[in-house]
Amino acid sequence: MRLRLKIALWLERWRRHNLKELHPLRQLFWESTLRCNVHCLHCGSDCIASIETPDMPEEDFLKVIDTEVTPHVDPHEVMIVISGGEPLMRKDLAEVGRALKQRGYPWGMVTNGLALTEKKFHELLDAGLRSITVSCDGLEADHVWLRQHPLAFEGATRAIKLIAEYNQSIVNRKSSNRPLAWDVVTCVNQRTIDHLPAIREMLWDLGVRDWRVFGIDPMGRAAENPELILTDAQFKQLMDYIVSEREAGRHVSYSCEGYLGDYEGRVRDHLYQCAAGISVASILIDGSISACTSIRGKYYQGNIYKDSFWSVWENGFKPYRDRSWMRQTEPCKDCKAFSFCEGNGMHLRREDGSLMLCHLKRLQVTD
Repeated sequence: MRLRLKIALWLERWRRHNLKELHPLRQLFWESTLRCNVHCLHCGSDCIASIETPDMPEEDFLKVIDTEVTPHVDPHEVMIVISGGEPLMRKDLAEVGRALKQRGYPWGMVTNGLALTEKKFHELLDAGLRSITVSCDGLEADHVWLRQHPLAFEGATRAIKLIAEYNQSIVNRKSSNRPLAWDVVTCVNQRTIDHLPAIREMLWDLGVRDWRVFGIDPMGRAAENPELILTDAQFKQLMDYIVSEREAGRHVSYSCEGYLGDYEGRVRDHLYQCAAGISVASILIDGSISACTSIRGKYYQGNIYKDSFWSVWENGFKPYRDRSWMRQTEPCKDCKAFSFCEGNGMHLRREDGSLMLCHLKRLQVTD
């Protein structure tokens, strides 16, 4: 490992440990619905809840914001991300957004774009939408296959065009309006790993300049579709591709998950960190208090319908903030990189504590 990288990793470790002590809430996910208009082969949910699960009432979420969050934070410093399911399935999404805007909170959303019409887009902008992530998982045939909807690609590309054109119009008019922070995320699988240059070219033609890519983890429906999971060699291929794109001056990055050894500092804008339970929390559809929305149920820390959210945030999340317990699991027991990795991302831990994937191990196998 390069000496400069090793020094940077130790400094990052110190920063991360300090952040654990402070645990400032900076991002709050709200799983607002389990309803969705597509049926993705790689859906990360446990697939236990049905589409009949009712949406969380707007007033229940806002009550937590008003009584448990706002008294303890500067609203302008906490980004609220509305997720699902597909958040656009909620008819009151703009109403919720306006309520958050009135309270001073920036808010954003993650969407497949299928229901994002021009009218809906501008309605959300008026309601204070500050950031948006659109999922686009390949060229048309591959995206439709993964999303299991014939209009999935049309919806995603329409959404991307709307956002790109809106931001460009602000530049052209020298408008005082704030540009929308946005990016496109792509779940790379065995079918698309060799198509990355063509996907990037297609996205750049649509106006994308911030592209996030990641592999699919063996959870939810993906656990039943092993062909979605990259082989170790393909995973390394993905890392090498990102490095080449960044060296060419294009902003392509790998997601935050997983410590990557010698690839740290080369495939994303920051060194590895898992902010789950440290600066990131979530409120799930049934009121469960968690960190990232894909983390297993064993690691839920409470429920807004019977616990104080802020008390849980301040005094809970012990498995997230002290990860020494991961040292007792394989393959972490004898790993020399544990000080930097601390057991990988929390969303990769099964209910029994075992690790689904070790990114570093996958890269070492293919060296």
